[in-house]
Order: sequence, then C-alpha cells, then structure tokens
Amino acid sequence: MTITEMNRFNITPDDDTSSTNSNDYPPTKKIPINSQYVDNDPESQNFLPNVYYGKKKFEEYSTGTTSFGISAFNLSNAIMGSGILGLAYAMANTGIVLFVILLSAVSVFSLYSIHLLLKTSKEGGSLVYEQLGLKAFGLPGKLAASLSITMQNFGATSSYLYIVKYELPIVIQAFLGLEEKTGHWYLNGDYLVLMVSIIIILPFSLLKNLGYLGYTSGLSLLCMLFFLIVVIHKYSQIPCPLPLLDQELGNTTLNLTIMMTATSAYEAVANVSEPSLAHNTTDENICKPQYFVFNSQTVYAVPILTFAFVCHPAVLPIYEELKDRSHKKMQRVSNVSFFFMFVMYLLAALFGYMTFLGEVEPELLHTYSKVHRFDTLLLVVRLAVLVAVIFTVPVVLFPIRASVQQLLFPGKKFSWIRHTIITVITLIAINILVIYVPTIRDIFGFIGSSAAAMLIFILPSAFYLRLVKKESMKSIQKIGALLFLISGIFVMFGSMTLIVLDWTHNASTSDGH
Repeated sequence: MTITEMNRFNITPDDDTSSTNSNDYPPTKKIPINSQYVDNDPESQNFLPNVYYGKKKFEEYSTGTTSFGISAFNLSNAIMGSGILGLAYAMANTGIVLFVILLSAVSVFSLYSIHLLLKTSKEGGSLVYEQLGLKAFGLPGKLAASLSITMQNFGATSSYLYIVKYELPIVIQAFLGLEEKTGHWYLNGDYLVLMVSIIIILPFSLLKNLGYLGYTSGLSLLCMLFFLIVVIHKYSQIPCPLPLLDQELGNTTLNLTIMMTATSAYEAVANVSEPSLAHNTTDENICKPQYFVFNSQTVYAVPILTFAFVCHPAVLPIYEELKDRSHKKMQRVSNVSFFFMFVMYLLAALFGYMTFLGEVEPELLHTYSKVHRFDTLLLVVRLAVLVAVIFTVPVVLFPIRASVQQLLFPGKKFSWIRHTIITVITLIAINILVIYVPTIRDIFGFIGSSAAAMLIFILPSAFYLRLVKKESMKSIQKIGALLFLISGIFVMFGSMTLIVLDWTHNASTSDGH
C-alpha cells in the first residue's frame, strides 16, 4: 500500500512497520486504523467500517468468531423483510408457474451475484461494499454503491411505515370494538404514521449506538415466520368467493355484522338484490388459480422479487465475522439461507394467493381485513409485525445516516446537531413518501427496479470485471459476469420504463374520470 493510499484512507503504519524491508511485505503487524469513523462515530462502526487491506489476504488478518449456523441465521435476517408481504400479489399477477420460474431465477441470480461479490472482495482486498466501488471506479463507484445502499434502506424503511399505515388503524379499531371505520383522527393511517414516527421512532433513531435494537432483526424474522404459519392456517378457513364487508358494499342497504362467520357472510352477500354488488358465483373461473397471467400489474413482479432478495450490503460484514472463513464456506452459508428464504417466500406467496386469488392486495396482511377484521389470531400477527417493523426502522435508519455523513461530511467529528438534523430530515422525507405514494406496491416496484437491481445485478458484476485482473475477458467467468451485467441493465431500465408507463396510464385514467 502506497503512502498516497494510506493518506486517502486515513491509515498510518506502526513505527516498526515503516522500517520493514520491502521483501518482508506484508508486515507482521496489523496496520492500525486511525479513521474518525472508527474512533468517533459508533454507528459507522456497525455499517461502514473503514477496513482496507494490503497485499496480504484479508482472511489472515482477523479471525471471525461466528459459527456457520449463526451466520446463516444472520444472512436470513438480512434477506427477510417486508418484501414477503408483496409476494402473493406478484403471484396473482403472474400466475403460479410463471411466479415459480421468476422466484427461482431471482434467487439463483442473487446467489451468483454473491459469488461475484465474494471473489471481488478477495481480489480487491476489502470487505466493504463502498470501498470496492472506490477501488473499482474511484469516487463514482463509491457514490454508486453508497447511493444504492441508501436507496434500498430508504425503500425498506418506507415499506415498514406503510405497514404501520395499513395495519395500525385496524388494530386500534379492533381494540375499541368499532364495527365500522369512523372518520376519527386516531383511525387515520397518515396521522398514525406521523405519531409513531415522532413518539417512538425518532427517539430511538437519535441514539448514538444501536445497542439492543440490533436484536429486532431476529424478532422481525420470527414475526414473519409466525405470519407464514398463520397464512397457511387461514387458507382452509376462508371461502371462495370472498365474503364482503359493509365497507366494500358502498351505499347499499345491506348491513353485515362484522363478527358473523365467513359462511353466513357469504350467504348474506349472495342474497343482495343488485347482482353487480355481489360476486359472480356463476363464473366457474373465479375460484380457479391461474398458472400464467399477463396484465398491467405483471411488470411489478420482478421488482418485488428483487426487493425481497436484496441482502448484499450485509454479505461482506457477515463474511468478515464467519469463523474459519473462506469463499466456499460463505457460499454454503448463502446457499442455506437462500434455500430457506426461497421455501418461506414460495409458501407465503402460494397460500396467500390460493386464499384470495384475484382479490390479493399489494400488502397481503391487509387483505385479511376483507374477511376477518377482528380475528384474534390475525390481531396477534398484526401486533407482532407492527412491533417488529416499528423497532426495525431505527436500525435501518442508522446506515442511511452513516452513508449521508460519509458522503456529505467526510472527515468531520461526531456532532449531535448534525446527527439530529440528518435523522429528522430523513424521517420527514420517508413520511412524505408514505403519505402521498398510493400503495406499497409502488415502493416495491421503484426500489426493486432501481436500487435492488443495482445491488444484485449491476454493481457486483461491474466490480468483478474491473477488479479481478487474473482472468482474461475471454474467460467463461468474465463472459458470464458481462452477460450478468447486461441482463441487470436490461432488467433495471426495462422494469423502470414499464412501471413509469403504468403510473402514467393510471394518472391519465384517474384524470379522465
């Protein structure tokens, strides 16, 4: 490592290290890190460690202590998120067979990109995503990696608050025993999101260290597993066609009691005098699952899937902590984690879709309010998911703030004023997005087709092509990475174009009415 490189990364050698003969390089002592992010910014220690290695293999510098099983659990935590709630909607708009094909393809591509990332980190001598970007393409590469990670975390945070916006009013309505949703402010999702952000999320987000909040990722995984079990359990209890509640019948004279059973609800709806208000029970296809579907909403399927599988910023930190780490061992960790997430995703999508078929909403849990608004088991699931996502938001805000700090204020010491301002501005921006964007589908679609595509497809392959020098551009590995890069660009721009066209069409349609 040259003196110029050391100065760039704020690294200074030990006194005896500088006197070592060049033939003895790498030195026997570790190079200490004198970065302000290590000494003065605790949050950056967790997400943006300024680790840079010389010619010596980075595996030899420190020994990880995390076992194979815990590493697989940690990576599963990184994969799992709110994306699981949108998979049934994706299946409803692709069909079962096409969805399985797309799910398999995205999971395999994600594993391949992890392979490229691990190999690149070894050749590039860094275990930090942003530093790989810096080594590969200079400042533009670092900015691309940092902005992609920030956008992905921003989208994840927005999706968590969207769940609060959807589910908290239903929970409050159930606790108050209200059969109908009134116009009171405490049942308005927009107001509730603002209150939760100010009263709960902001104070925890202002903490200087993560502390026990880091454990909420494990809580989130357990909550989503509980959610999956309930989805499978409820499949046999909800009839087809779906019963309708009062809210969905508009201004009709039919008044259904919320607490009536699903069977009696269906019978009551079937007796409505206006056929247009009831489900068309003569249509034999209404309760038949579709295997291939192509419609205007199909374009959201791939972005939703890519959003659900993004874990790449967490791969290198987990790799760093892996005991007796090696490329092959970390790849096995990835394979195990992705296999379990693939099974969970497939089951959640399949049973969610088979339960509601064409009635599935972009957020699956909210769809159950069509039938079982006051169901005790679903109420417990909602509470568990709400607690998990509310306390996960501060955790996700930490890397966003650390990235902004590193991009806009590099070299600056920790400041409570700057720390608070960045946090407040970030929360305000997220709340505005959650309040004004129509559905969670749009967040899944936009972030999945932009930041997620960058992190899964484009950046790992671009870094690999740039940093792995020992392989010829005509080698199978480099050709594969090049094709992967091209396919990622196609997926990103193709999905973005189709989504924007759908937004434009919806806007023109609403204006026409």
